[in-house]
Amino acid sequence: MTTTVDQKLCLLVHMAIFAWYIFTLKTNCSSEISQRHPGARLYGGRWKYLTFINLVMQTVFFGFCFLIDTIHLLIPTKRLPSLLIRIRDALFTILAFPVGMFVVLSFWSIYMYDRELVYPKFLDEVIPFWLNHALHTGVLPLLLVQLFLQPHQYPGRAKGILALALFAGLYLTWVLWVHHASGIWVYPIMAKLSPVGLALFFAASALTMAPLYLLGERLSRARWGAPGPENKQK
Repeated sequence: MTTTVDQKLCLLVHMAIFAWYIFTLKTNCSSEISQRHPGARLYGGRWKYLTFINLVMQTVFFGFCFLIDTIHLLIPTKRLPSLLIRIRDALFTILAFPVGMFVVLSFWSIYMYDRELVYPKFLDEVIPFWLNHALHTGVLPLLLVQLFLQPHQYPGRAKGILALALFAGLYLTWVLWVHHASGIWVYPIMAKLSPVGLALFFAASALTMAPLYLLGERLSRARWGAPGPENKQK
């Protein structure tokens, strides 16, 4: 069981990160940006962008962590329901960490190669500099803070990777549907690829998720030791 000091530290950290993501989400969805961002007005709105889906995901995850911390401090003599811990750990290990890492690494990799393929220069006039980094940079250190702040019970490796693959498959299906329904590609790079190139791009993107899942598992094990009941927060 974590100490009272640890519980209070977790509460403060999660409250701060949750507040940051709420502020970032609110700013990103502001009417000023919505009116100036062409993609936000097209089919699917912001929900066709993995960056936005990840932003919502991170907000929900840290909000859930904050809720658990609050319950833990208000009822310190009782164990937290195991279901809450399992949900928190599943959200982090299967979705929040690998998807968040993928958003950061894939965005900056393509950006450094040719920014017009993922973040055209005109967006600098639409999205503030700090917001771009909140969406595409700050996610990584905040995930590492969470990984080193609390232990997380990883599911069986096959189950975890399969669940992540399901998420990736659903998102790629959504991207293809957006193109089918509206004729637009979510990201400029997709419009420049041949059908074969597009298939390879989708496959490479999906396959990248698994190593990121394994990276999270390895970092968690290095920080907290081999998974087991003794590493779970009560």
